[in-house]
Amino acid sequence: MEQEQLTLKKVFVFWVPLAATWLMMAVEGPFLAAVIARLADPKPNLAAYGVAFSIAVLVESPIIMMMTASTALVKDRLSLLKLRNFTYALNGGITLIMGLILVPPLFTLIAEKLLNLPGDVAHLTHLACLLLLPWPAAIGYRRFYQGILIRSNLTRRVAYGTVVRLSAMILTALVCFTFSSLRGAVVGALALSIGVCSEAVASKLMARRAETALLSRHSPQSSRTPLTYRYIGTFYYPLALTSMLGLGAYPIVTFFMGHSCMAIESLAVLPVVNALVFIFRSMGLSFQEVGVALLGEKKEGYKPLRDFAGVLGFSVTAALAVIAFTPLASIWFREISGLSAELYRIAVTPTRIMTVMPGLMVLLSFQRALLVNSMNTRPINTATMIEVTGIVVFLIITVNFLDLIGAWAAAISLLLGRLFANTYLFAPYWGELNKLEKPAAVS
Repeated sequence: MEQEQLTLKKVFVFWVPLAATWLMMAVEGPFLAAVIARLADPKPNLAAYGVAFSIAVLVESPIIMMMTASTALVKDRLSLLKLRNFTYALNGGITLIMGLILVPPLFTLIAEKLLNLPGDVAHLTHLACLLLLPWPAAIGYRRFYQGILIRSNLTRRVAYGTVVRLSAMILTALVCFTFSSLRGAVVGALALSIGVCSEAVASKLMARRAETALLSRHSPQSSRTPLTYRYIGTFYYPLALTSMLGLGAYPIVTFFMGHSCMAIESLAVLPVVNALVFIFRSMGLSFQEVGVALLGEKKEGYKPLRDFAGVLGFSVTAALAVIAFTPLASIWFREISGLSAELYRIAVTPTRIMTVMPGLMVLLSFQRALLVNSMNTRPINTATMIEVTGIVVFLIITVNFLDLIGAWAAAISLLLGRLFANTYLFAPYWGELNKLEKPAAVS
């Protein structure tokens, strides 16, 4: 995309549709948690839904960076066909893995022996995971086409696709809530699956013209780096490993919650707390593709993007703090989310601990965007390994030695792990800037 005279206003206009997309996805969690909390047996169903979602997210993790890869790599017919085939193959692999996990003997081993779930919660989790079987491949399919839309400067269509997803999800949940006797965890999983499959179809349809245009564009003979499957694998592997490690943190947290003080209460509360924090974190998640698309080959867009990231990071942190440290917390958790007084008291503290997480997410997205733009993805992988290692170490300390309530231990560990990752990335981040002439890096 052309980088001349990039301004804060242009960054904002480009970012808003992507932010709206992530914000709408962030609404899913609080909405479904509120529905489940108002159905029968909310505590075991919230716990089962949270565990099933963690498993599905872990399985989808290798494909989650496909939007970043598509934005960065798809430029013509050859690159589109190669990356599309790569996406389909990866989708097939993760769907097979999800199916294997659902084989009853293996699932029982994971749920009851490894995660220490009671029998009823394990059964509900299995039902929810069965309904989430299409989820990983649908995510990969739609993120590939969303990357094409972003690359073609059609970010509004990405938001339109999410409107389709959210509408299908809400309609499914409300119909089940009103007219069926399905358990809460089943309702949540069914609504998620139908929503994301609807969005995948919509993304494909909306990207059809952009895809046709790319298919008619042939690679220049002077291309210095012809796109091959080996190149795609080399480029994508660190990104995939990053998302696998990063998203794998949540199943790890789930494992420790099952062995923590007030385990079922913590498993019930975590999806609700994470859903609230994710609303504000989503603003930072949406910024990564903006940075990849707008930085420019010589980092011409660095300064306006840096300034925009600063304003955005402060704003989302302050907004979450207003909820976490005021009576709005009671309104959110008791009235909107439908938590009992007992679960509300457990939920408030981890929310306050994670208040700065949205700001750290903005910083992380900008750091990653600069490195992806520079085709230097390996430090991203290392940072994620540091983050996950930090999370595990602090979970061991807070759960096994300090015997904290599980949800509180999770919040502390997630925050400290992220701080370590942000700190590590500053060295390669500044290293890439220093490779450029000073005027190019700051103007």
